[in-house]
Amino acid sequence: MTRALEFTVHERLDGGLARTGTIVTPHGTIETPAFIPVGTQAAMKALTPEQLCETGAQAMLVNAYHLYLRPGHKVIDGAGGVHTFMHWRKPTFSDSGGFQVMSLGVGFKKVIDMTGDRTENVARKKDKLAWIDDDGVRFKSHLDGSMHIFTPELSMQIQHGIGADITFAFDELTTLHHDYQYQVESLERRTHPWAQRSLAEHQRLNAERSHRPPQALFGVIQGANYEDLRRYSAKILGAMDFDGYGLGGALEKDKIGDIVRWMNEELPEYKPRHMLGISEPDDIFACIENGADTFDCVSPARVARNGALYTTQGRVNITRAQFANDYTPFDADCDCYTCQHYTSAYLHHLFKSDEILGKTLATIHNERFIVRLVDTIRTSIAEGTFFAFKEKFLGDYYSQDA
Repeated sequence: MTRALEFTVHERLDGGLARTGTIVTPHGTIETPAFIPVGTQAAMKALTPEQLCETGAQAMLVNAYHLYLRPGHKVIDGAGGVHTFMHWRKPTFSDSGGFQVMSLGVGFKKVIDMTGDRTENVARKKDKLAWIDDDGVRFKSHLDGSMHIFTPELSMQIQHGIGADITFAFDELTTLHHDYQYQVESLERRTHPWAQRSLAEHQRLNAERSHRPPQALFGVIQGANYEDLRRYSAKILGAMDFDGYGLGGALEKDKIGDIVRWMNEELPEYKPRHMLGISEPDDIFACIENGADTFDCVSPARVARNGALYTTQGRVNITRAQFANDYTPFDADCDCYTCQHYTSAYLHHLFKSDEILGKTLATIHNERFIVRLVDTIRTSIAEGTFFAFKEKFLGDYYSQDA
């Protein structure tokens, strides 16, 4: 394969923007829609790469910010790239680091920000560990307080050193606390110019680093909750020579489907779209229905490490007393390694005893649950049963909330 990425659309959903497709990269193929688990520091917490592979995961996303700070992208490059470094034989995504340098510095923890008054620019009052200008972002490391500067060019150099198959352009993370005028200024002075700079550096590095497999670059659409800005950003970046697009930024949960649709109605149909940072079932269905092809999130593994396991009836905490003497599989219908080999009583014991194995077995289950859910959604699109499956699954999953 000489191209960085090839994308083919297969079936399309009547009554929505959802589609099935195939992304071909130098390290393998991804059947879409697909959930991409997150191995932040070139590792899925509590799992070996082989265990993650066994969940059915088709790819992994690693974090440019964290790998820049530790061990350094040059160390990973010296090992032959992240695939060799961590013994991962499937496609890999790397984010730009933009979310981390700004969110960790400013103090906002979530991409989806559902609180606060957007007319008050709270974020400006919190700029203590990150300083943004039109060239890039100065920030203090969350590890030791040392000062660093991320620019579009450095972000691309880091991601090329990491060696991921799919990389993302450096963009400005805004929040719902930033007002409309700030969102406009951010697009015009930073996110869009940074996209052009990222693309130019990416193309230079691909040409210079011919000893490595070619890497793809996705532009990142911003614009918060504003339809005109989302469509405008999608048109501007859609005209650039990106291999695909990231659907990013702050947005309200109850508007997620509309916002994804606004962007995807403007973006080129023949390029893949990645939704950044979602994994709740209702969000998964909304994003896929409105044209997202892949998406990532740390949540399935994070909640697993705290004892929360997914079921078709919603999330359940394995530390509940009801599981202490339950000698049946946690989910008899689940095909994951955990449910095939261990009882609920044993999982309960592991968490109560604070054994690391409990986190491992719970993470295997949760990652498999979300991967399998998206695989089933993909099949439902192909078979024309998407809306019926969506109604049934979400009705069961959120029945306890009714």
